[in-house]
Amino acid sequence: MDKRVLITAGGSGIGRAMAEAFHKAGARVWVADVDAGALASCPPTWERTPLDVCDEAAVEALFARICASWGGLDTLCANAGIAGPTAPIETIEVAAWRHCLAVNLEGAFLFAKHATPHMKTQRSGAIILTSSTAGIYGYPNRAPYSASKWAINGLMKTLAMELGPYGIRGNSICPGAVEGPRMEAVMAREAAAKGTTRDAIYAGYAGGTSMRSFVSAEDIAAMAVFLASDAARLVSGQIIAVDGHTENPDPKA
Repeated sequence: MDKRVLITAGGSGIGRAMAEAFHKAGARVWVADVDAGALASCPPTWERTPLDVCDEAAVEALFARICASWGGLDTLCANAGIAGPTAPIETIEVAAWRHCLAVNLEGAFLFAKHATPHMKTQRSGAIILTSSTAGIYGYPNRAPYSASKWAINGLMKTLAMELGPYGIRGNSICPGAVEGPRMEAVMAREAAAKGTTRDAIYAGYAGGTSMRSFVSAEDIAAMAVFLASDAARLVSGQIIAVDGHTENPDPKA
């Protein structure tokens, strides 16, 4: 795969798995992450930039660097996101709501905004947004996160329609429950809120899928590589769940 790929939150978790998968496929990889320590652990063959996805000046400067170094960009994986608060809506602080939407939605918007002129010039590109099954179903006690992920899918649909005439594709990947530290933190908060155990919450999530399983970061990364590839040249405007088929978005624990 001879692609130039930028991945936000690429230092760990799903973003790191994406970077590894693209690198293995032969792509040139550039990762941006707010966590300088995570970036430091990335292979030296990857380009790395510490960056807050909500800082538009920094985002614009990053694209200037990328285009000066690479001459353009083929794939943007706007993957950065936070879980936000897990709580009943009446207890959620406005500041927490705004922060969740700023990182999850505004960050994706800023990267798409500044990737678009370069992709339009070359009349090709793929923009892949990391959404969530929370962007397909409503999730109790996850109002900011769910709202941001529904909005991500709306943004993607608009990008696909607006940019398709320039040869630019847009798609969303909706992970289900992904094994890893972030989901462990979510389950711990849910267990505390419901007065139950982490294992009961885990069983509820896994039991709510037809595959009876969580997914891995590598599963998400494999879909991203496919969507960026020439094999997906006419796949655009799609909300693609990688979740083992979620049947019940409200696990009873």
